[in-house]
Amino acid sequence: MSPDAFMALLVFAFVSSITPGPNNVMLLASGVNFGFRRTVPHMLGIGIGFIVLLLAVGLGLGAALTAYPPLHLALKVAGAAYLVYLAWRIAMSRSLADRSGAAARPMTFLEAAAFQWVNPKAWVMAVTAMALYTSTEAPLVSMLMVALAFGVVNLPCVSSWAAFGTAMRGFLSDPARLKWFNIVMGVLLAASLWPMLK
Repeated sequence: MSPDAFMALLVFAFVSSITPGPNNVMLLASGVNFGFRRTVPHMLGIGIGFIVLLLAVGLGLGAALTAYPPLHLALKVAGAAYLVYLAWRIAMSRSLADRSGAAARPMTFLEAAAFQWVNPKAWVMAVTAMALYTSTEAPLVSMLMVALAFGVVNLPCVSSWAAFGTAMRGFLSDPARLKWFNIVMGVLLAASLWPMLK
């Protein structure tokens, strides 16, 4: 991969990682509700989970979904159901959680990693990155370069959303503001289903 192509890949990874989507909406809400430190496993789960998804797509999973439409449909249905469930959980959250908050908890590393497999934006990012930035001359090397680019760029991007949420905790310590913030975040997360339904 030429330096120019790698720079273009880094720009693509940055833009697709920093823009709003299910992961970033959930991280913003998690930063508000649980703080930055308790959101770290969620952020790491997104980063590692996406790289695993990316490599799976590069190794042929994307082609398998195209070849077997029922499998693709099942993935869409599972993803939509899980997104609606997460949107409901966020919208119904009513208090900032402290360390002793047992009822509410942030998403775990494994939950966040597994979520990438039903996240429509993650699939679009993975398929697009592999289609645009891998080469037939050196497929394995170019696939690893794509994974490296996302590995370097993704964590700082998603961390910025959690950090912004954490910065808003003081303003949202008012229960009425927090209630409406969480409702809006839940609605936005549910609205991220729209591209899946087309």
